[in-house]
Amino acid sequence: MAIGKILTTLILLGVVAAIGWQVNQRLIEVNRESPERVRGISVIPVEVQPVTRGVIERRRAFTGTLNSPAEFVVAPKLSGRILEITVDLADPVNRGQVVARLDNDEYVQALAQAEADLAVSRANFNEAKSLLAIADRDLERAETLRGRGVSSDAERDAAKANQLAKAAHVEVTRAQMSRAVATVETARIQLGYSDVIAAWQGGQDTRVVAERFVDEGDTVSANAPLLRIVELDPINAVVFVTEADYGLLRPGQRVDLKTDAFKDSVFKGEISRISPVFIEDTRQARVEITLDNKDLKLKPGMFARVSIMLERFEDAVILPATSLVVRDGSSGVFVVDDDGATVHWQSVETGVRDGDRVQAIGSDVEGRVVTLGQQLLDDGSKISISELSR
Repeated sequence: MAIGKILTTLILLGVVAAIGWQVNQRLIEVNRESPERVRGISVIPVEVQPVTRGVIERRRAFTGTLNSPAEFVVAPKLSGRILEITVDLADPVNRGQVVARLDNDEYVQALAQAEADLAVSRANFNEAKSLLAIADRDLERAETLRGRGVSSDAERDAAKANQLAKAAHVEVTRAQMSRAVATVETARIQLGYSDVIAAWQGGQDTRVVAERFVDEGDTVSANAPLLRIVELDPINAVVFVTEADYGLLRPGQRVDLKTDAFKDSVFKGEISRISPVFIEDTRQARVEITLDNKDLKLKPGMFARVSIMLERFEDAVILPATSLVVRDGSSGVFVVDDDGATVHWQSVETGVRDGDRVQAIGSDVEGRVVTLGQQLLDDGSKISISELSR
């Protein structure tokens, strides 16, 4: 019984295989002859779309990274212990704002000492001026007495020497007082440096803290980085282009940018700089794009998809991309005649392609063109337009 069932199963499988092979061969024959048969049909059903006029743009897509156009690293000019940091990550910072304070007891004391030394120098200077005034009177008296013959030349010379010594002492104390003034000013400046200020040059007056390197209580040396402050408006996108695309780009070209963080938003910008040299290892050139970022959505480091407009045609003849066919090596479309029942073939030269739209160059194509079923058409074929296209 088991052998009989196996034989029966094998016979059935053979019959099914034979029938399948015959069906497959018949389908091949039908497919080979279907274009000719269909073209023999008196009316061919088609779908059509209108030829339009409007704006069409040639674009090139690139990927890149968002960068800040400017950044400033805040660092103290003095060493010391940090008492306070007034801003934190993502906080806005204004130009000239105090962002950190150092322990300044030492510098307060140094200023007090310098001011005390200045007071002593001023007293010495005033004393020297008084002594010089006395010496001037003594010299005047000695010269008067000498003129009357009452005093000798030696007494006059002694008075003169004393006057010169007192004048020199005035100059010395004057210099000492100037040095003390400078010392006070230096101590005052150093004390001012204990307030760490974000004082960048150029760009916008407000930036944002991008990175914080220290905490309150840390001891830092002079010029050690405390904060990194970046500018976010405007913001830059950086892409790298090959030689094939390099010649198509120029400063001022408009750019559309998208990011994964804001998939439904398109950000507008323009090319601001194009590198005059290529990176030897990659054979690519750096291109910088500037974008307005008033709402601060875009952040440095984001991945960017960039579409750069290379050309723009305001009043272009625009065809549906699906209407184009190639016949005898020539590209063209089937245009619906005025009667709506026949078509004629018209060669076209294509230009810019923008998604499902194609520019027709130097052609007066107008009306409607066939977008589905045109492979079965010949010049003058009769058609039946689908209800979906009416």
